Amino acid sequence: MVKKEGNIVLVTGASSGIGYLSAKALAAKGHTVYASMRDISGRNTKKAEELYNYAEAHGYTLRPIELDVLSQTSADQAVRTIVEEQGQLDVVMHNAGHLVVGVVEAYTPQEIMNVFETNVLGSQRVNRAALPYMRARQSGLLLWISSTTVRGGFPPFLGPYVAAKAAMDSLAQTMAYEVAKFGIETSFVVPGAFTKGTSHFPNAGRPQDNATSSEYERINGLLEEVGARLSALTPPEADPQAVADEVARIVSLPTGSRPARAVIDFVNDGAEEVTELSEKVRIEFIRRIGLDELLTASAVM
Repeated sequence: MVKKEGNIVLVTGASSGIGYLSAKALAAKGHTVYASMRDISGRNTKKAEELYNYAEAHGYTLRPIELDVLSQTSADQAVRTIVEEQGQLDVVMHNAGHLVVGVVEAYTPQEIMNVFETNVLGSQRVNRAALPYMRARQSGLLLWISSTTVRGGFPPFLGPYVAAKAAMDSLAQTMAYEVAKFGIETSFVVPGAFTKGTSHFPNAGRPQDNATSSEYERINGLLEEVGARLSALTPPEADPQAVADEVARIVSLPTGSRPARAVIDFVNDGAEEVTELSEKVRIEFIRRIGLDELLTASAVM
């Protein structure tokens, strides 16, 4: 098969926000992009049409594709379709996720499990679908959209979301070592808080146990102010397009030159400084235990 220009990229959660912007930015860089989302023939029909029209107007290769990260069957089918059409899959961008806000006690265990289903286990389903093809070709890139809440400061009321993001990040870092010997690189793009330009906060979920939530009346007023206070810290130039542009830049870099982590944080919550130290400690420890071979070129900042 003739080597294609650009990479074949699957973006999860591409119906809005960073996923939507990244799909367009990647296509503009010359990559073949599959923008995945749920219910293309239903609630996301308009979003799919917008991407189709954008691609047609500019001559880009950008195709919406059905993928529900809550279903292994759906993930398998989406990846199989891409490989059948393109002969390969070069990049998986793990972006699908859902924000929830509320006091932790008010969440039932099942509600917290639902957050992990989307933000953590969803990526595992996609990886189980995609990695066999990448391992067979001995190449690929797993690009993770993490969060500065993993290593930086963050406000209260984000408990299940922050826990899920931290779990995803840790799982992804462990996986990075395991797939490196198969020629598969790993990069993290780490956005800070964006209160404008995405549907993250407007569409945030809430716990259903209103009775328990009401017991926190003395602080519940603060919950309503979190978005406003984050907005007050955010400079006017803050735009999630910066995250999409960084995603496109990293994917377009030659193999072996991609960064381990790139922090895009206009609020300056400290994640960049902590990340720098954390990466240094991580790499030094892997070398101390004699596993240098599991550090790809992109694993070093």
